[in-house]
Amino acid sequence: MGKGLGRFNKLVFLFNWLAAFLLLLACISRFLSWGIFSFLSFPSLLLPYLVVANFVFLGYWALKGKNQILLSIVILLFGYLTQDSFVRIFDSNNTPDKEDIKVLTFNVYEFFGYKSSRYPIAEKDIESFLKHQNVDIICLQEYSRDVKKPFNTLPYKYITPDGMGKSLQVIYSKYPIVSKGSLNFPNSSNNTIFADVLIGEDTLRVYNVHLQSHMVRAGSFKREAPDRLFNRLNKSFQKQQQQANMVKEHANKVGYKKIICGDFNNTQFSSVYNTIKGDMKDSFQEKGAGLGNTYNFKFLPFRIDFILTDPELEIKSHKNFDVRLSDHTPVMASFRLKD
Repeated sequence: MGKGLGRFNKLVFLFNWLAAFLLLLACISRFLSWGIFSFLSFPSLLLPYLVVANFVFLGYWALKGKNQILLSIVILLFGYLTQDSFVRIFDSNNTPDKEDIKVLTFNVYEFFGYKSSRYPIAEKDIESFLKHQNVDIICLQEYSRDVKKPFNTLPYKYITPDGMGKSLQVIYSKYPIVSKGSLNFPNSSNNTIFADVLIGEDTLRVYNVHLQSHMVRAGSFKREAPDRLFNRLNKSFQKQQQQANMVKEHANKVGYKKIICGDFNNTQFSSVYNTIKGDMKDSFQEKGAGLGNTYNFKFLPFRIDFILTDPELEIKSHKNFDVRLSDHTPVMASFRLKD
């Protein structure tokens, strides 16, 4: 390894190999949904940063005029061929029309606000924000029954039933809800609920997803032993995969158009996302711009909140809101029912 290189360049090439290997693991992780491969979710979380690292190594070897540049070229080409882009160029045709159906998903963190406990101020801020968006369907995760008054911008709603021991979710709709239900994830406080809404003569299934939470905060790395933290996170990744399988199996039985949105607690590079998405369209990939971040962890941005639609639905717009009302940021998309 690194024949003909000096000591420093050999060390650089060693780190280059490490970055390339981790990027390889991150790229293949989305295609391996079996429980024994759940540990591959760790490098997949860092895929954008591993791409940047390999570009840095590529630039370094290019300046040096060394053949070691081939390592990063090969792994970056592999990533390009197997992964969706994590950066979207601005789409000028990204404005919803009046006849489009607008849906918004938002993990409201039980209205505790951003980084600090601001309840009930955050409740008022979030209510005001939602009213100004003029959307047709709203999916909220980590809702709270303690809100002083229901959000009354939309006439129909379905909330997680009482007595289930689940983190609350709610679906608000401008359109009548003709059927509803809950998937009831086993051994978890997370869950997925769904509602069938009647839009004209069409029925649309709306899934509000909240996959297994990791319960990791910035201080977890200081307070918890690394092996214990790894094992705990690995178990949560395994639960996420089981839950993703449940969502996909349930959705596959639906004979009409559907959208799946919510907080996946994992990125677009994971097998969890890949399982649920299947052949569905990601609103960000269709009409988004920039990085599409929805969650920041210790200054590391992640896109873990999604709006997915059936291929039969035409996505017209996508918007990520840069507002600090929760530990997540809202995502909105508009679509049109094709004939």
